[in-house]
Amino acid sequence: MEKRILVMTAVEAERDAVVRGLNGDGRFEVVLAGVGPAMAAARTAAALARGDYRLVVSAGIGGGFAGAAEVGAVAVASEIVAADLGAETPQGGFLGLDELGFGSARVAVDAALAERLTGALQAAGLPVRTGPVITVSTVTGTAVTASERGARVPGVVAEGMEGYGVAVAAHDRGLPVLELRTISNAVGPRDRSAWRIKEALAQLEAASAILPEVLTH
Repeated sequence: MEKRILVMTAVEAERDAVVRGLNGDGRFEVVLAGVGPAMAAARTAAALARGDYRLVVSAGIGGGFAGAAEVGAVAVASEIVAADLGAETPQGGFLGLDELGFGSARVAVDAALAERLTGALQAAGLPVRTGPVITVSTVTGTAVTASERGARVPGVVAEGMEGYGVAVAAHDRGLPVLELRTISNAVGPRDRSAWRIKEALAQLEAASAILPEVLTH
């Protein structure tokens, strides 16, 4: 029997969008990760312990960095990075987990699959951006924080709250991982009136419809 693909989403609205896009494809299982990297890691690990999978995908909506991923775009992670996992320096700077020597705040994605997915999304006419996607425990709310995180992770395209937790659980099992985010808002000052959550969920459904042709062959 072919091993399935596990898709983790933070909340029910994202899960439902992915499920609609997959249109009942039994080769996928879509599970709620909850909000934040800790809960996402715990629930992903629990799901992996219950089933037999060959790939894990963290999927959902998220914020896009200005000039990198505009509202309405689809972000495919080239790398998954825990952007605020580390220590402040006495001078007010930041040292990441890698610099501290306590492991890594970065998890590599399956580069070949990410490239294939990007190509398929582009062929379907979806606006795709690739680059590091960061995981944060506190969503960015100011231009200063957005600038700091952008400088900390060069080329960053988007932020979410679960990717690193999902990725660590997958990595612990020796499984490849991908992260897919559709952009609902710009990273920076929180302006809820400018958020396009409904549209981002529709884009997530459209992007999820592409997954079977890319990931199951």
